[in-house]
Amino acid sequence: MASYILDSPCRSVYQDAMAEGTRRAGRGAIATVIAMVLSAPIALLAEDLPITKNSSISDFQNRTQDVTPYNFDAPPQGLFRTITTAEGFDEQLGFQRTHEIVPVKPTDRFRPDTQAIFIVFHLHQHYQGFKVLGRCYPEAVAGLDPTLLIGQDAMQIALEDDSGYLALSPPQTTWKPGRYKVEIHVGEQVNEMSLMGTMRFTVLKETQ
Repeated sequence: MASYILDSPCRSVYQDAMAEGTRRAGRGAIATVIAMVLSAPIALLAEDLPITKNSSISDFQNRTQDVTPYNFDAPPQGLFRTITTAEGFDEQLGFQRTHEIVPVKPTDRFRPDTQAIFIVFHLHQHYQGFKVLGRCYPEAVAGLDPTLLIGQDAMQIALEDDSGYLALSPPQTTWKPGRYKVEIHVGEQVNEMSLMGTMRFTVLKETQ
């Protein structure tokens, strides 16, 4: 008669597998609970967010009505930090021990006997040398063609320069009363691409 061994090795394997399954199920339940707890604030926050409509691509593109066109008929910008007409200029020692040119008696109204009208400017940082050129025209002067070039000046700007000036002398001994404009160009020569802006000044009558 065969005898059966009740304590079979297979029994411990089965019990171990059952115990491992229980432990895995317990770990899975704990992980699920942790995930629910962590996601609960996010879900509540998402419920509080307003629902917005889908935006079109045009909302993120540059619109022509938002872009201000550059005005070449106004005082130059961009490279020029400041620019003004004045009765004279002075030279001072700048912050970096460079010679800084500053305007003296800035104004856009001059007497006919003014010997020179100065355009004084300060520049933003630049990385190469260039010329600043000014070309003067009698925009509204009695007896003069507004397209007639009556004076010009140029100044070579070095890499370390951050200021400069142009000097315009009267076409004859005195300025005729009226309004003048000065086209400001940047480059080595004047062409259709060198114009940066326009300055204006007025010569008063003797009685004013």
